[in-house]
Amino acid sequence: MAKKEREKLPKGIAAVALIMVLGALPPMLDSTIVNVALKGLAGKFGADLSVIQWAVTGYVLAMAIAVPFSGWLIQKFDGKRIYMGALAMFLVGSLLSGLSWNVESLIAFRFLQGFTAGILMPLLSTMAVQLAGPNNLGKLMSFIGIPVVFAPIIGPVVGGLIMQYLPWQWLFLINLPIGAIGLVFLQWKLPKFEAANKSAKLDWPGVILLAIASGALIFGVTEVIKAADRTIGIVSLVIGGLAFLSYVFYAFRRKTKAVVSLDLFKSRNFNAAFIALFLGGFATNGPMLLFPMLFQNVRGLSVVMAALWLIPQGVGMLITRPIVGRLVDQIGARFVVLPSILITLIGTLPFVFFNANTSQWLVWAVLLVRGAGVGGFTVPLMADCFVGLQKAQIPTASVATRIIQNIGGAFGSALLATVVSTMLAKQADNLTGAYHAGFITSVIFMFVGIAPALFLTNKMKKR
Repeated sequence: MAKKEREKLPKGIAAVALIMVLGALPPMLDSTIVNVALKGLAGKFGADLSVIQWAVTGYVLAMAIAVPFSGWLIQKFDGKRIYMGALAMFLVGSLLSGLSWNVESLIAFRFLQGFTAGILMPLLSTMAVQLAGPNNLGKLMSFIGIPVVFAPIIGPVVGGLIMQYLPWQWLFLINLPIGAIGLVFLQWKLPKFEAANKSAKLDWPGVILLAIASGALIFGVTEVIKAADRTIGIVSLVIGGLAFLSYVFYAFRRKTKAVVSLDLFKSRNFNAAFIALFLGGFATNGPMLLFPMLFQNVRGLSVVMAALWLIPQGVGMLITRPIVGRLVDQIGARFVVLPSILITLIGTLPFVFFNANTSQWLVWAVLLVRGAGVGGFTVPLMADCFVGLQKAQIPTASVATRIIQNIGGAFGSALLATVVSTMLAKQADNLTGAYHAGFITSVIFMFVGIAPALFLTNKMKKR
């Protein structure tokens, strides 16, 4: 009986975590809900698709720029107030986006949404780690990861249905009731998260360098993949790389006073999880871009149906997440991530051979298996980033992991999309083969992910 109690989250912690997840749901949903509506929005505003694309690109860039600020905010101020304030500002941005009168105002208000979302998500990780303690870290990480599971699956479906049956304004106004309920519960139930260092000063040079680095890299890969002239994208990538190198030299001199201290990288499991999170963008996030394209272009499905076909993958992720959380707390991340990589490979390799005539039931079954594997990949890595850290290091670790996830996801999506488009340029009549090449690339990076996984935490020795 005592063992079963230890395997579950304490009721108080579970209730608080559920409320925090409710607060994080609108920004996670909004990051995908607009993607499928771009063509419709371009028609509504009479804008070119290349211009309206900035409603998504601006959101992503603003998120990347905002992330470095969150570490300082939670050190200096009460975490509850910052979390609620950021969510309230996100809702203001949602309302203004719904009231947009032209494409320029929409892009500006989407930037506000993205900036507040970039503050919210690292705060969620930091507060969750402080709430969980060392014994419940894996279980709580799996719990707060629920929005990450739902957003890529539910977002496109909701976006497609809104554009088909409701005014376009509801793409953004839908956040208001969810966020309002979240704010009420946050005020009522969320405890205070006292500031760790009220005298903390904002490391402006470090924040600016990291914001430029992450923003320029993400913008660079976006431009390289979609533009005929890749000059701007390449220049942006160079600027981002130089900004990152400059930050490393700067942080080496600032030591623990830097917004992301290099002391974090003295931890072997942090280094391993950090590298694996980046590779995860290629191995897990990249295929999430390919699946809807494959279903629409090869199977001939509508946008909404293509999104619905991804539900089995989401179900697989939801099934394994509670089990994964318990296992991480009991045996460590290493022997959870390694089998998860194997399962993800089993659920990805068949797509190298699937074609337009493959049974839909077989596709769904394989996606279910893949979801089960992916669900055991990210959660242990996120949890392992915080194992052994001191309380003062947790905010900076949240910033570092969020930055690397954003960059890894952008690079992964860009690389796989580039592989597909390159193959199509060579063999325009072999559409299915182009997607096969994309999935082969994903499988290769998943194999590479085995190497850092070998250095993750192993609690079986202690047991």
